[in-house]
Amino acid sequence: MQPHQLNPLIEPQFDAVNDYIINHLGSNVPLVEKIGHYIVEGGGKRLRPLLVLLAANACGYKGEQHISLAAVIEFIHTATLLHDDVVDNSDMRRGKDTANAKWGNAPSVLVGDFLYSRSFQVMVDIGDMAIMQVISNATNVIAEGEVLQLLNCKNPDTTEEAYMQVIIGKTAMLFEAATEVGAILAGATPEQRTALQLYGRHLGIAFQLIDDVMDYLSSAEEMGKNVGDDLAEGKPTLPLIQAMKQADDEGRQLIRQAIRKGGLEDLDPIMQIVTDTGAIEYTQNAAQAQADQAIAALSALPDSSFKATLEQLAHIAVKRSA
Repeated sequence: MQPHQLNPLIEPQFDAVNDYIINHLGSNVPLVEKIGHYIVEGGGKRLRPLLVLLAANACGYKGEQHISLAAVIEFIHTATLLHDDVVDNSDMRRGKDTANAKWGNAPSVLVGDFLYSRSFQVMVDIGDMAIMQVISNATNVIAEGEVLQLLNCKNPDTTEEAYMQVIIGKTAMLFEAATEVGAILAGATPEQRTALQLYGRHLGIAFQLIDDVMDYLSSAEEMGKNVGDDLAEGKPTLPLIQAMKQADDEGRQLIRQAIRKGGLEDLDPIMQIVTDTGAIEYTQNAAQAQADQAIAALSALPDSSFKATLEQLAHIAVKRSA
């Protein structure tokens, strides 16, 4: 079951977001439109725009602007994917060729820029300065998170704190923005707005932690990307950081060397070390703790089917295998 199918009341709104996205990818430059459609229609659960809808509804919103606001969040997310795949030299995303693998790096970066600018055009139409402030700040923090990740790449001395700083910026920030702007649009109380902001942040951290676990557990078919991509790129994610803490000297040196040089020559023995040291369980437990905090934050909201769905999403985030 897809996340949007958890709540029948949200499905028509979710379909309206998809229609809005497709209808606002128009461009006078055919390649822009072609790549935009390819990446936006390329699968994905649309979790971030769904969060906008659920947050707004959970705060009693009755208008229509949450549809376009959800599309804004998806445009920004898609732009970051286009840029990430270029930075990471990725060739698979959601089980398909990446845009940069099909059309090259330059068009991918520029279409990412187009999607960023289109999102701000839509925000101007919405016309809420508080929403613009949250989203403009989020895009800035996301960019900083990506640069920080780049600096940590191939650095085996990256700490757990430095890693968390990266995922809060590059992943959790957009989750947080999605739920917060939904609350703002609905005219939520300051307490409800803060609650949804915290919910989004903790959910986003949990989501990324499980993503990092799956890099060592899932098949390429389940992941929609190549297994071991993080290791191949020399990314010191939490499973590797924890494995280095717990491994013997030989195992620690093997992981350090693999992070420094990147590549997958030692993938099998490293996956074994990650498993044997309990690093998978450690990361899963950290994700569960974040999901628990996300659910706890929702106590400030009135009971509704939308609040219940937000709670379900937090459970699903840590139980998923793909």
